[in-house]
Amino acid sequence: MTSKRDALYSEPLSDVPNFEFDHAVVDVFPDMIKRSVPGYGTILNILGQIVERYAQTDTACYDLGCSLGAGILSMRHRIVAPGVEIIGIDSSEAMIERCRKVVDADSADVPVKLVQGDICDTPFESMSVCVLNFTLQFVPVEQRQSLLTKIAESMVPGGIVLLSEKLAFSDTEHQQLMIDLHHNFKRSNGYTDLEISQKREAIDNILIPESFETHHERLLSSGFRSADLWFQCFNFSSIIAFR
Repeated sequence: MTSKRDALYSEPLSDVPNFEFDHAVVDVFPDMIKRSVPGYGTILNILGQIVERYAQTDTACYDLGCSLGAGILSMRHRIVAPGVEIIGIDSSEAMIERCRKVVDADSADVPVKLVQGDICDTPFESMSVCVLNFTLQFVPVEQRQSLLTKIAESMVPGGIVLLSEKLAFSDTEHQQLMIDLHHNFKRSNGYTDLEISQKREAIDNILIPESFETHHERLLSSGFRSADLWFQCFNFSSIIAFR
Protein backbone atom coordinates (compact mmCIF):
# COMPACT_ATOMS: atom_id res chain seq x y z
CA MET A 1 0.00 0.00 0.00
CA THR A 2 1.20 3.50 -0.79
CA SER A 3 2.84 5.41 2.05
CA LYS A 4 2.80 9.16 2.41
CA ARG A 5 6.05 11.04 3.01
CA ASP A 6 6.75 11.66 6.67
CA ALA A 7 6.39 15.37 7.39
CA LEU A 8 4.87 15.10 10.88
CA TYR A 9 7.55 17.29 12.47
CA SER A 10 8.37 19.56 9.54
CA GLU A 11 6.67 22.64 11.00
CA PRO A 12 7.62 24.25 14.35
CA LEU A 13 5.42 23.02 17.21
CA SER A 14 4.92 25.17 20.30
CA ASP A 15 4.26 22.04 22.34
CA VAL A 16 5.61 18.75 21.00
CA PRO A 17 3.26 15.94 22.08
CA ASN A 18 4.50 12.51 23.08
CA PHE A 19 4.90 10.15 20.16
CA GLU A 20 2.11 7.63 19.65
CA PHE A 21 1.21 5.10 16.96
CA ASP A 22 -1.96 6.83 15.80
CA HIS A 23 -3.53 7.20 12.35
CA ALA A 24 -1.20 10.09 11.45
CA VAL A 25 1.86 7.90 12.13
CA VAL A 26 0.30 4.90 10.35
CA ASP A 27 -0.14 6.97 7.18
CA VAL A 28 3.60 7.72 6.99
CA PHE A 29 5.05 4.76 8.89
CA PRO A 30 6.83 2.92 6.04
CA ASP A 31 8.52 6.15 4.91
CA MET A 32 9.36 7.07 8.51
CA ILE A 33 11.02 3.72 9.19
CA LYS A 34 12.89 3.65 5.88
CA ARG A 35 14.37 7.13 6.42
CA SER A 36 14.93 6.79 10.18
CA VAL A 37 16.20 3.28 10.90
CA PRO A 38 19.51 2.32 9.26
CA GLY A 39 19.56 -1.30 8.13
CA TYR A 40 15.82 -1.86 8.55
CA GLY A 41 15.44 -3.38 5.08
CA THR A 42 18.36 -5.72 5.71
CA ILE A 43 16.89 -6.82 9.05
CA LEU A 44 13.55 -7.63 7.40
CA ASN A 45 15.13 -9.57 4.55
CA ILE A 46 17.38 -11.71 6.76
CA LEU A 47 14.62 -12.12 9.36
CA GLY A 48 12.69 -14.19 6.83
CA GLN A 49 15.73 -16.35 6.12
CA ILE A 50 16.32 -17.01 9.83
CA VAL A 51 12.66 -17.79 10.52
CA GLU A 52 12.61 -20.25 7.61
CA ARG A 53 15.36 -22.17 9.42
CA TYR A 54 13.81 -22.17 12.91
CA ALA A 55 10.00 -22.25 12.44
CA GLN A 56 8.86 -25.65 13.70
CA THR A 57 5.92 -27.80 12.63
CA ASP A 58 2.59 -27.11 14.38
CA THR A 59 3.82 -24.09 16.33
CA ALA A 60 3.11 -20.36 16.24
CA CYS A 61 5.49 -17.67 15.01
CA TYR A 62 4.79 -14.39 16.79
CA ASP A 63 5.42 -10.82 15.68
CA LEU A 64 4.99 -8.70 18.81
CA GLY A 65 4.42 -5.07 17.95
CA CYS A 66 3.68 -6.10 14.37
CA SER A 67 2.84 -2.54 13.19
CA LEU A 68 1.90 -2.69 9.48
CA GLY A 69 2.99 -6.28 8.96
CA ALA A 70 6.38 -5.98 7.26
CA GLY A 71 7.83 -8.63 9.57
CA ILE A 72 4.78 -10.84 9.11
CA LEU A 73 5.18 -10.79 5.33
CA SER A 74 8.91 -11.49 5.59
CA MET A 75 8.14 -14.59 7.65
CA ARG A 76 5.10 -15.60 5.63
CA HIS A 77 7.00 -15.82 2.37
CA ARG A 78 9.79 -17.99 3.80
CA ILE A 79 8.14 -20.41 6.24
CA VAL A 80 8.02 -23.98 4.91
CA ALA A 81 7.27 -26.02 8.05
CA PRO A 82 3.70 -27.40 8.00
CA GLY A 83 1.06 -26.35 10.49
CA VAL A 84 2.64 -22.99 11.32
CA GLU A 85 0.47 -19.98 12.13
CA ILE A 86 1.80 -16.42 12.33
CA ILE A 87 0.29 -14.34 15.11
CA GLY A 88 0.74 -10.57 15.03
CA ILE A 89 -0.04 -8.47 18.09
CA ASP A 90 -0.07 -4.69 18.36
CA SER A 91 -1.61 -2.34 20.91
CA SER A 92 -2.44 0.28 18.28
CA GLU A 93 -5.89 -0.05 16.72
CA ALA A 94 -4.76 2.07 13.76
CA MET A 95 -1.80 -0.25 13.14
CA ILE A 96 -3.89 -3.42 13.30
CA GLU A 97 -6.51 -1.98 10.94
CA ARG A 98 -3.89 -1.17 8.31
CA CYS A 99 -1.96 -4.39 8.92
CA ARG A 100 -5.09 -6.42 8.23
CA LYS A 101 -5.41 -4.75 4.82
CA VAL A 102 -1.75 -5.47 4.07
CA VAL A 103 -2.11 -9.14 5.00
CA ASP A 104 -5.38 -9.51 3.07
CA ALA A 105 -3.67 -8.17 -0.06
CA ASP A 106 -0.81 -10.67 0.27
CA SER A 107 -0.86 -13.92 -1.71
CA ALA A 108 1.12 -16.26 0.58
CA ASP A 109 -0.83 -19.07 2.21
CA VAL A 110 0.65 -19.34 5.73
CA PRO A 111 -2.28 -18.42 8.01
CA VAL A 112 -2.05 -15.14 9.91
CA LYS A 113 -3.99 -14.08 12.99
CA LEU A 114 -3.93 -10.44 14.10
CA VAL A 115 -4.68 -9.36 17.66
CA GLN A 116 -5.04 -5.87 19.09
CA GLY A 117 -3.80 -5.89 22.65
CA ASP A 118 -1.01 -5.35 25.13
CA ILE A 119 1.72 -7.93 24.56
CA CYS A 120 2.46 -7.94 28.29
CA ASP A 121 -1.09 -9.12 29.06
CA THR A 122 -1.73 -11.44 26.10
CA PRO A 123 -1.37 -15.21 26.68
CA PHE A 124 0.85 -16.97 24.14
CA GLU A 125 0.38 -20.24 22.31
CA SER A 126 3.21 -22.74 21.90
CA MET A 127 5.77 -20.94 19.72
CA SER A 128 9.01 -21.65 17.92
CA VAL A 129 9.75 -18.06 16.82
CA CYS A 130 9.13 -14.70 18.45
CA VAL A 131 10.00 -11.46 16.67
CA LEU A 132 10.18 -8.12 18.50
CA ASN A 133 11.24 -5.61 15.88
CA PHE A 134 11.99 -2.39 17.78
CA THR A 135 9.16 -3.20 20.19
CA LEU A 136 10.70 -3.96 23.58
CA GLN A 137 12.13 -0.42 23.76
CA PHE A 138 8.54 0.88 24.03
CA VAL A 139 7.63 -1.54 26.85
CA PRO A 140 8.05 -0.09 30.37
CA VAL A 141 11.45 -1.17 31.65
CA GLU A 142 9.97 -2.84 34.73
CA GLN A 143 7.82 -5.12 32.53
CA ARG A 144 10.53 -6.28 30.12
CA GLN A 145 11.85 -9.16 32.22
CA SER A 146 8.42 -10.68 32.82
CA LEU A 147 7.51 -10.39 29.12
CA LEU A 148 10.65 -12.21 28.00
CA THR A 149 10.16 -14.85 30.69
CA LYS A 150 6.60 -15.42 29.45
CA ILE A 151 7.93 -15.79 25.90
CA ALA A 152 10.59 -18.28 27.01
CA GLU A 153 8.04 -20.34 28.95
CA SER A 154 5.82 -20.53 25.84
CA MET A 155 8.65 -21.48 23.48
CA VAL A 156 9.48 -25.01 22.38
CA PRO A 157 13.10 -26.25 22.68
CA GLY A 158 15.18 -25.00 19.77
CA GLY A 159 13.01 -21.92 19.31
CA ILE A 160 14.37 -18.41 18.86
CA VAL A 161 13.71 -14.80 19.71
CA LEU A 162 14.73 -12.10 17.21
CA LEU A 163 15.00 -8.87 19.19
CA SER A 164 15.74 -5.67 17.28
CA GLU A 165 16.48 -2.65 19.46
CA LYS A 166 18.04 0.79 19.50
CA LEU A 167 21.07 0.48 21.77
CA ALA A 168 22.52 2.76 24.44
CA PHE A 169 26.25 2.76 25.18
CA SER A 170 27.98 3.31 28.52
CA ASP A 171 30.93 5.18 27.00
CA THR A 172 29.74 8.77 26.52
CA GLU A 173 32.01 9.46 23.53
CA HIS A 174 30.81 6.36 21.71
CA GLN A 175 27.20 7.13 22.60
CA GLN A 176 27.49 10.64 21.15
CA LEU A 177 29.18 9.32 18.00
CA MET A 178 26.34 6.84 17.38
CA ILE A 179 23.75 9.58 17.91
CA ASP A 180 25.59 11.90 15.51
CA LEU A 181 25.93 9.21 12.86
CA HIS A 182 22.24 8.39 13.17
CA HIS A 183 21.26 12.04 12.81
CA ASN A 184 23.52 12.32 9.74
CA PHE A 185 21.74 9.27 8.32
CA LYS A 186 18.40 11.01 8.79
CA ARG A 187 19.69 14.24 7.22
CA SER A 188 20.94 12.27 4.21
CA ASN A 189 17.39 10.93 3.84
CA GLY A 190 15.85 14.39 3.73
CA TYR A 191 14.99 15.16 7.34
CA THR A 192 15.74 18.69 8.54
CA ASP A 193 17.36 19.56 11.86
CA LEU A 194 13.95 20.80 13.04
CA GLU A 195 12.33 17.47 12.23
CA ILE A 196 15.12 15.54 13.93
CA SER A 197 14.95 17.72 17.05
CA GLN A 198 11.16 17.65 17.39
CA LYS A 199 10.92 13.90 16.74
CA ARG A 200 13.56 13.29 19.40
CA GLU A 201 11.64 15.45 21.89
CA ALA A 202 8.43 13.55 21.09
CA ILE A 203 9.96 10.11 21.58
CA ASP A 204 12.57 10.62 24.32
CA ASN A 205 10.25 9.66 27.18
CA ILE A 206 8.50 6.92 25.19
CA LEU A 207 11.39 4.96 23.68
CA ILE A 208 13.85 3.85 26.39
CA PRO A 209 16.97 2.19 24.89
CA GLU A 210 19.27 -0.09 26.85
CA SER A 211 22.75 -1.52 26.37
CA PHE A 212 23.45 -4.83 24.66
CA GLU A 213 24.81 -6.11 27.96
CA THR A 214 21.47 -5.41 29.66
CA HIS A 215 19.54 -7.19 26.90
CA HIS A 216 21.96 -10.13 26.99
CA GLU A 217 21.71 -10.56 30.76
CA ARG A 218 17.91 -10.26 30.71
CA LEU A 219 17.52 -12.84 27.92
CA LEU A 220 19.69 -15.37 29.75
CA SER A 221 17.90 -14.81 33.06
CA SER A 222 14.55 -15.21 31.27
CA GLY A 223 15.40 -18.75 30.22
CA PHE A 224 17.23 -18.47 26.91
CA ARG A 225 20.44 -20.53 26.68
CA SER A 226 22.42 -18.04 24.58
CA ALA A 227 22.04 -14.65 22.90
CA ASP A 228 24.20 -12.52 20.65
CA LEU A 229 24.14 -9.78 18.06
CA TRP A 230 23.59 -10.79 14.45
CA PHE A 231 23.23 -7.23 13.08
CA GLN A 232 24.25 -3.71 14.05
CA CYS A 233 24.38 -0.38 12.25
CA PHE A 234 25.20 2.62 14.45
CA ASN A 235 22.91 2.34 17.49
CA PHE A 236 20.40 0.02 15.79
CA SER A 237 20.83 -3.70 16.30
CA SER A 238 19.23 -7.11 16.19
CA ILE A 239 19.87 -9.93 18.64
CA ILE A 240 19.12 -13.64 18.27
CA ALA A 241 18.45 -15.70 21.40
CA PHE A 242 18.09 -19.49 21.50
CA ARG A 243 15.73 -21.43 23.79
